[in-house]
Amino acid sequence: MHTLVLDPGFLPIKVISWRRALCLSFLAKVEVIASYEREVRTVSASYPTPSVVRLLHAARPGPQVVRFSRKNVYLRDNHRCQYCGVQYSDHELTLDHVVPRVDGGKTTWTNVVTACAACNRRKGGRTPEQAGLPLRTRPARPKWTPLTLAQRLPIHDVPESWRAWLGAA
Repeated sequence: MHTLVLDPGFLPIKVISWRRALCLSFLAKVEVIASYEREVRTVSASYPTPSVVRLLHAARPGPQVVRFSRKNVYLRDNHRCQYCGVQYSDHELTLDHVVPRVDGGKTTWTNVVTACAACNRRKGGRTPEQAGLPLRTRPARPKWTPLTLAQRLPIHDVPESWRAWLGAA
């Protein structure tokens, strides 16, 4: 579970862990706008798990960096195999190194793409050119931020309490 953070003017600015949001709430740095049904229990009290919080004071925005992860690679490539172009679900996709790891290829944004199991097997430990499988798009670091990641998720993956703030129906 994650928490959507709003600026003092109620505009979404980032997504943080619910634990961090709860700590910020205890420090009186945020106001809890919405909570999940789940409660966090301590020895002496019980607290609702924050879903949406609003900063009480303006904060200087830091750099927004998209972390490398399997889910973010799937989102970057729009759940499409970068060799055959067919769209798949998460469990039907694999990650493929454009320059194979055995040839010194690194696990970076510019060397990893999504591939279906069939294309990944067909490519094997070769480059796309050697295997005769041209890439549909050149892999690159995404330009979207963690906030827009929440906006790119399928509507059923966005918590109900966030939808009013993200403009989702």
